[in-house]
Amino acid sequence: MPLRPLVLPRLLLVMALLFPAGCRADQGPLAPPPPPGPDAAAPSAPAPQSQSTTLMHWPVPRPAPLTAANPVLWVALAARLGPSPAQAPTAPPLRLRSSSGLLTLIDASGQRFQSPDLVLHWRREGLAQPTTLRRRVLGPFASFESAEQAAGLWRAVGVEAAIAKPKDWEVWAPASAPDPAPLPDGVRLTAFERTATERVGLELRRAQGVVPLAGPIRIEAPGGLLWQQGAYAGPFQLLADAHGGWSLVEQVPLERYLEGVVPHEIGAGVPAAALEAQAVLARTWAVRNQHRFVVDGYHLCADTQCQVYSDPRHAGAPVRQAIVATRLAVLMGADGPIHAVYHASNGGVSAAYPEAWSGAPVPYLNAFPDGPAPFQARFPVPLAAAALPTLLRDGRAAWGADHPVFRWQRQLTAAQIAAALGPERGVGRPTALKVLARGPSGRVLALEVQGTEGRTVLRLDAIRRTLRSLPSTLFTLQPAGAGVWQLDGGGFGHGAGLSQAGAIDLAGRGWSARRILAHYYPGTRLQPLGAGGDSP
Repeated sequence: MPLRPLVLPRLLLVMALLFPAGCRADQGPLAPPPPPGPDAAAPSAPAPQSQSTTLMHWPVPRPAPLTAANPVLWVALAARLGPSPAQAPTAPPLRLRSSSGLLTLIDASGQRFQSPDLVLHWRREGLAQPTTLRRRVLGPFASFESAEQAAGLWRAVGVEAAIAKPKDWEVWAPASAPDPAPLPDGVRLTAFERTATERVGLELRRAQGVVPLAGPIRIEAPGGLLWQQGAYAGPFQLLADAHGGWSLVEQVPLERYLEGVVPHEIGAGVPAAALEAQAVLARTWAVRNQHRFVVDGYHLCADTQCQVYSDPRHAGAPVRQAIVATRLAVLMGADGPIHAVYHASNGGVSAAYPEAWSGAPVPYLNAFPDGPAPFQARFPVPLAAAALPTLLRDGRAAWGADHPVFRWQRQLTAAQIAAALGPERGVGRPTALKVLARGPSGRVLALEVQGTEGRTVLRLDAIRRTLRSLPSTLFTLQPAGAGVWQLDGGGFGHGAGLSQAGAIDLAGRGWSARRILAHYYPGTRLQPLGAGGDSP
């Protein structure tokens, strides 16, 4: 399609800023442009070496910790960017666009560029000597929480262990690490080894030649950086990660981060007390979990594996007021900021921590009937087996009962279960499902799948990670024909901590944020960040 005349001035501005000499400080001689042809972007061969380096993973500097004196989070807007080195010459470039004004790029060597649009091409970079990545891998895990618990098995015997997420959550240890004991159910212990002679890097291509960029790369965007469907203020870093790729990371002040979290986690149109409670929990969760992606050099991701973080400009006045009203306040327990877990709906009964994840009980995360006094008297915990069907059939007196997934029904077929399990489970065609254990809230702790070739047991958060159509583990199970099972359930999410539907209901009844938080996290206290320690 031909360019419209109005586009030409913008293109001329880009060319004027990127191409002429003098657009970056202290510019040295430029590399010559690559020769034409398929080998244009091939790396120079590394110098011959008789030695090689062995690492557990690519080394990455730790991000600066979030503290009361420095309340800044490093949040990855995008992770695992970049192709393999061999695919770099033909891979689509990384495009960064300003919302308005100029972007400023500063690489680790001090090279500086400015433009409203930056097009960064991938390049193959030869290593000075071969590098072998060798490690033991424990996984997969359904959640960071379960991976962290398993990492403790190695750490307890003095083994360095890192939690990573190449696809599912994993725990990495040096190749010399002993077998962890006991090995968690459904988790495999494998070995990873790969020798690399090159890595993937980034470069600018200019009229004078190719400019290799040294990481980390800082991006400043006074007018905002456009990414996906939003605009972010930054500043930003392009960081090499532990896997050999790159991450686009925003360094965002904690209170601005909440503007991008609170409306996406609980909604913007809920009562003020619910917004304030959510703001406290989102802040506390971020402080407590700032080590979640430390292996890759940042604190948190921007998706559901952390807290959903999107364009902070979408926060309206009520959300901003809730954040200001709770400024830098976190919920504290005996060991510092609490496990500030929350979910959409608990279905009328809150879950204890060990019903959701492997690990020791947490004093402020217990099972309890979540409703007024008559409801609590009718459905005491531990919930009797005979009471669960009654709760699921007749539990509308609970707080938050108007949530759209307060009650739900699903059917699972043998084909769906087999596809979810995959061939590695060795079950074959499923022939029977059986609940082996339930927790005090009635949630399923262990679900056995029997098949034509074997059996397997799904436990805790692995149940929903594997059978992804299930909104929660609060359900009854019965056959519904040959190779079909009927599940009647309640709630959406793991069920521990604050029920957002319950908080909205209670706020509408006049409860304050403090009262709501005390209800879902008994025995905790609200304190300014730093008053009782910044991390557990």
